[in-house]
Amino acid sequence: MAVQSWRICGISASVLIYIGGIIFLSMNNIPSNHRKRMRIERFPEFSNFLHRKYTGANRKMTIRWCTELSFQNTNLPTKIMDPTLELSSSIDTDTLPKDELSGLTALASFPGSGNTWLRYLIQQSTGILTGSIYKDYGLLKTGFPAESVCNRSVLLVKTHEWGPNAWKPFSKAILLVRDPEKAILAEFNRQSGGHIGFASPDRYKRTKGKYWQQFVTNKLKGWELMNISWARNFTGQVKVVFYDDLVNEIKNILREILTFLEYPINESLLNCAVKRKEGIFRRRKRILSFDPYTAAMKAEIKTRKEIVYDILGRHI
Repeated sequence: MAVQSWRICGISASVLIYIGGIIFLSMNNIPSNHRKRMRIERFPEFSNFLHRKYTGANRKMTIRWCTELSFQNTNLPTKIMDPTLELSSSIDTDTLPKDELSGLTALASFPGSGNTWLRYLIQQSTGILTGSIYKDYGLLKTGFPAESVCNRSVLLVKTHEWGPNAWKPFSKAILLVRDPEKAILAEFNRQSGGHIGFASPDRYKRTKGKYWQQFVTNKLKGWELMNISWARNFTGQVKVVFYDDLVNEIKNILREILTFLEYPINESLLNCAVKRKEGIFRRRKRILSFDPYTAAMKAEIKTRKEIVYDILGRHI
């Protein structure tokens, strides 16, 4: 008799819990006048950035443009790519009409040299969008809606490539050059932590340091070939911009760049660009507790740097 009573109590409790659950779910599904909580869109490349249409605690990380961005020639198709497409693949320029590929200016640099930051500064100081031969989803969503546009509707086009096929679309080039030691480190951080993130200290010690050593060897060779090729073999006009000069003389260098682009200088926008120079696209400094470069690496970097800088007319 006692067992049966306990069974009845158990069944009753189960029924009550079941009914209570249904009532609870029903109440939460009733339409109300409360605003739905917005989903904050974050991207791995910019972990502290919030898309401009969203609000939140990190509002200070959103971009404040000096003026509304636009294309410089709206008569041309802009070919803005679907951001859901694959990342970091280059455009096949052979498929584009010849009239869209004439008179383009390249913003050429070895990865890690500050290309994205300079694009940001140029967009701030002109209000005109810059393009790229790549499709980078993070950049598409965070300030570069003309990412993957490669025609005269943009002021210039980002590229890290070199050689006859890479030069084909361009009649002029801005060659952005950074100290190889810093550029290689910045590229290592980008590959590990995104555009403004950092590689963890453990990554330098991967495979007992052999991974980092091979990375430095390969990238140093690429840094040398890329800069020498554009400086010596590209047949169009080339303006060399050293990253350190851009950092230390930002207003003068931006003025020189706009003159090279034959774009009218707006002093108000130029001053605004200088005022907002940091933006969200420049990696903050981080001091490692160890020096990732060995003495042998530094010696090789110094040798290659002297060769390239001598060709570029820079004495060190």
